Amino acid sequence: MNRRYFLMSAAGAAASVPVVGSPNDDQRMPNVEIAALVDIDESVLDRRLAEVEKATGKKPARYVDIRKMLEDASIDCVSIATPNHNHTLQAIWSLQAGKHVYVEKPCSHNIYESRQIVAAAKKYGKCVQHGVQAHSSPALQEAKKLLDEGVIGDVYMTRGLCFKWRDTIGRAKEESVPPGVHYDLWLGPAPVRPFTRNRFHYNWHWFWDYGNGDIGNQGIHEVDICRWLMGVKFPVRVSAMGGHFMFDDDQETPNTLVATYEFDVGGRKKFMTFEVRHWMTNNEAGIGNPGGNTVGNIFYGSKGYMAIDGYDTYRVYLGRKAEPGPEKKAGGSHHANFIEAVRAGKPELLNGPIDEGAISCTLMHLANISYRVGRSLKVDPQTGEILGDSEAQALMTRHYRAPFVVPEKV
Repeated sequence: MNRRYFLMSAAGAAASVPVVGSPNDDQRMPNVEIAALVDIDESVLDRRLAEVEKATGKKPARYVDIRKMLEDASIDCVSIATPNHNHTLQAIWSLQAGKHVYVEKPCSHNIYESRQIVAAAKKYGKCVQHGVQAHSSPALQEAKKLLDEGVIGDVYMTRGLCFKWRDTIGRAKEESVPPGVHYDLWLGPAPVRPFTRNRFHYNWHWFWDYGNGDIGNQGIHEVDICRWLMGVKFPVRVSAMGGHFMFDDDQETPNTLVATYEFDVGGRKKFMTFEVRHWMTNNEAGIGNPGGNTVGNIFYGSKGYMAIDGYDTYRVYLGRKAEPGPEKKAGGSHHANFIEAVRAGKPELLNGPIDEGAISCTLMHLANISYRVGRSLKVDPQTGEILGDSEAQALMTRHYRAPFVVPEKV
């Protein structure tokens, strides 16, 4: 079966380089064709089209508006790698147009969107894969199995680490929208603000209108791995503190953050923390390299601990002497898993199903809301709903700029 595959380019998304790699990788899959590219920045779009044509000998169709591309009934799948604030709406549009969807992390910009993207996936019955590639790693799948079997005993706590060297973004002046940039399409649901370079390519991550800070950029991977491997869903309490330290620049989101989550699992408490640090820090548990980034997870049990390094490696250390236990390094193709599920017409084959991804994103959003209101949150462990705090509850959604509105009825 010849699947036609649309790739939504990033217009400055975090995955702008992997977006170039992804179409080439996907094109090498048997019977997969990249049918179209879409980007609101025509200079980026034309570069990507040329790169795909050079690699594959075929030039995909060219669009600046995803809605126009979705009119092509021959396209089966959509891969969305746009800024966070557009993910859910573009995924819902795609589902309404009858497409299967691969949506980059985080799948939502707020808690309301987490719910709506799941509702849309259920209504239309399509495959919707969340872009958390660790779920397709044989090593992490094995790590999950070992933790469930008790390799480190009773797992009572996990930590997600996101220590990355990120320099100041400085201050950017307001300027005219560059030629070839369709700024209204880029803004989508967000309010209209004057164009600056810091609010556009990549640095949009650090503004609440479009991004979710580093916990929603790199950190959502670690939040997701913590939750997945420990086997928990929604917490009963969340608390986050931090700030924008060191740099005097345009960034709104915190560059240092510590979030804590308390879970009730059958009457037993489990605990999770997540930490963002920019700039200088230490490595931990053999994760990362000295002087480099430390990105991973640590699980603590009654008999030892497990370290997850990145998305494809685990190591177990047992007893008080931290004697080496099982370990494995093995990556996998999350896109290949997506295509396999699409071909089979079976969403249950997805390694990163959207309903699980939406829960992880909700945990990320809860931490950001706690940080923004400056206090702990009580949470309904069945629904993820914030309890008894109207100011925090207001941050579960946003004001949508028409016509870019995430619908209540999908």
